Amino acid sequence: MREQCSFLGCVVTKKLDSFYVGLLSEAIFIFCCNGYDSFVFSLNKGFNTQVMFFNPVFLVREASISRIDRQDKYQRILRAGITVFARRGVFRATISEIAREAGVADGTIYLYFKNKDDILARFFAGRTEEIFARFRKAIDGADTAREKLFRLVSCHMEAFQEDREMAVVFQAETRKIHAMACQVNDISARYRDLIAEIIEDGQAEGVIRKELYIALVKRFILGAVDEVVNTWVLAEGKYDLVSMAEPLVDLFMRGIGSASAE
Repeated sequence: MREQCSFLGCVVTKKLDSFYVGLLSEAIFIFCCNGYDSFVFSLNKGFNTQVMFFNPVFLVREASISRIDRQDKYQRILRAGITVFARRGVFRATISEIAREAGVADGTIYLYFKNKDDILARFFAGRTEEIFARFRKAIDGADTAREKLFRLVSCHMEAFQEDREMAVVFQAETRKIHAMACQVNDISARYRDLIAEIIEDGQAEGVIRKELYIALVKRFILGAVDEVVNTWVLAEGKYDLVSMAEPLVDLFMRGIGSASAE
């Protein structure tokens, strides 16, 4: 489905019969007479087409706003998207709901984003860079491998606890969206690289066994942290997620066996 067209432009996959031409003409007339900002005209019965019309006055108004105002509107739409996705799920959410949450016209969304998937992808692209910068700062501020691992896990949990809507969407929605697969895999790979770095430091310090298979260990750690966050999300954030960091890192470093088991 084509989701965005320029003013009075459209892409049609089949020749329109007189019924659709008349209906579309009437819609344009009503649109212009009533001063709407935009409207979407969907063609059914085999037409895989959606036509979006923008009022030229609306486009001029949008073009005239300052860069700061545009950035503010962009961020409001991103935030509104995550709020609606967390509440309704990505598949059930609509552009109209996101626009209403952001306090903008439906057509404004399409001036900034292609569709819902684009909103989702851009939100996590920006937040990923912010959060990984926090990870790096936290790790670089620690002296030992154990402290680095604790700071990484703690910072991970803090980020999600501070923004539960983001946590809900990342844990429950992003992995359902085919278009997000590469982005999610990249995020996981970057996180595993940080873990591998800490494991190597721990091996050099003599606090982590050198015979361990690093590829397995970093997936074990990421999987455990991910499941703890997921459980917190399912519990609707009713307890302190960050408090789970210390016992989790203790489990990573000491294992589940007792001294007598050796």
